Amino acid sequence: MNVAIVGGGTRGLYLLNFLKENSFQMIDLNVVAVADINENAPGLIRAAERGLYVTSDYNTLFERNDIDLIIELTGDLEIYNDILRKKKKHVHTLAHTTALLFWEIDDACKKVNGADLLTGHKQNVYEVLMNQFIQEEAMVIDKDYRVVDMNEAMMKKLGRTSQDVIGRFCYQVGHHLDQPCSGKNHPCPLAEVYKKNEPCMTTHVHLDQDNNEIYYAISCYPLNNDEEIIGVIEILRDITPEIKVQKAQMQQEKLMSIGRLSAGIAHEINNPLTTIMTSAMMLQEDLDPKDEMHEELRIISSEAQRCRKIVQSLLDFARQTKPMQKLQDINAIIRESIYLTKKQAEFNDITIESDLPDDLPRIYVDKEQIQQLLINLTLNAVEATGAGGRIMLSTGYDPAADTIAIHVTDTGKGIEKQDLEKIFDPFFTTREIGTGLGLSIAHSIVEQHGGNIEVASRPGSGTRFTVTLPVKGVSEE
Repeated sequence: MNVAIVGGGTRGLYLLNFLKENSFQMIDLNVVAVADINENAPGLIRAAERGLYVTSDYNTLFERNDIDLIIELTGDLEIYNDILRKKKKHVHTLAHTTALLFWEIDDACKKVNGADLLTGHKQNVYEVLMNQFIQEEAMVIDKDYRVVDMNEAMMKKLGRTSQDVIGRFCYQVGHHLDQPCSGKNHPCPLAEVYKKNEPCMTTHVHLDQDNNEIYYAISCYPLNNDEEIIGVIEILRDITPEIKVQKAQMQQEKLMSIGRLSAGIAHEINNPLTTIMTSAMMLQEDLDPKDEMHEELRIISSEAQRCRKIVQSLLDFARQTKPMQKLQDINAIIRESIYLTKKQAEFNDITIESDLPDDLPRIYVDKEQIQQLLINLTLNAVEATGAGGRIMLSTGYDPAADTIAIHVTDTGKGIEKQDLEKIFDPFFTTREIGTGLGLSIAHSIVEQHGGNIEVASRPGSGTRFTVTLPVKGVSEE
């Protein structure tokens, strides 16, 4: 396997020497290129002395056809992500945190038989590598899909202990399944390694102790003994934050597109609706209230007004106005919102309560927009909560992040898992009556304030919306 090293510092020099002085039964590695922006980098100089290809721009590596593996040793995660985006499809990559791991594992596994991968005089070296050198999550799996070992980083993320995972099937530990992963969208990397007898990469979704989804980029490497694969080492990189950013960007683009469309439609519809409503009301004035046409005209006027409210919701959604920020008491805004929604809650036999600490700092927000946001969330909670239910509005301050969190929690029916990712989509609703724009508008308001809105819910266990807002507001530039 031909290797290119990005980063010719001391790490690159060490790796060049290490690969030259050692041979490996797991894989044959041959360095063909080194890249570093510093022409005096020791690894770059050593590579040039050995007649290897050297460059100050790692982008030139992507033009070569003789590279199978790129090892990033700069320590810069942005460079690693850039390599992932630009590399050819067949080229594998390793980040600086894992670059030396599988070679050391190979050395530790020599002369070890069967599934007993972790015994002998290399145990201490292995422990250091798995739990100190490697920053990403990793586990060793035997050929029967059983977990032989898992590093502390992964156990912490999954909320497990070694007693919980060692000896269990990997698909039970990571996915809560009773059979190995399969299918086009969830291929089993272990099966791919056995099939091709070479490293493979894929993406999986694992579940933590609270059944929250964690997106992983998985690199899987074979562990051989006398040319027979006795297991694999899986190195997992948590890409959940990147996935969330991508989803947020897609959501924002979708909202902007629909917003522009909605604004155009709303303005076109608003004028004829006004004409219909006004004409119906004028005709009503000329008729006896007992006339059957009087009732028909009342229905026409009422339905036109309902359409007009929908159009107004479209305009509110599309407007995306910048918040007029002023220093406000967030608890006072919440109390006023509770007052405005309390009657409707009481009509449905629902109690609204609050837990609002007095020591919160004042915050820069647009009072009207935040009140609209809170009213939307509270009325949604009312509609989702049955008679005798309870809604709680609470606040808290995080001094480290200098943010205030607003929680709107109900004891209602909850939200189905498949609907959770759609609830902020425009026009998505599970109710028979409604435009499906309330939460989209709420999402836009929070985003305009530089904040974040999250939802946690389980069917039958109620729902909790959390709005996090920066105390200093958002820049008006």
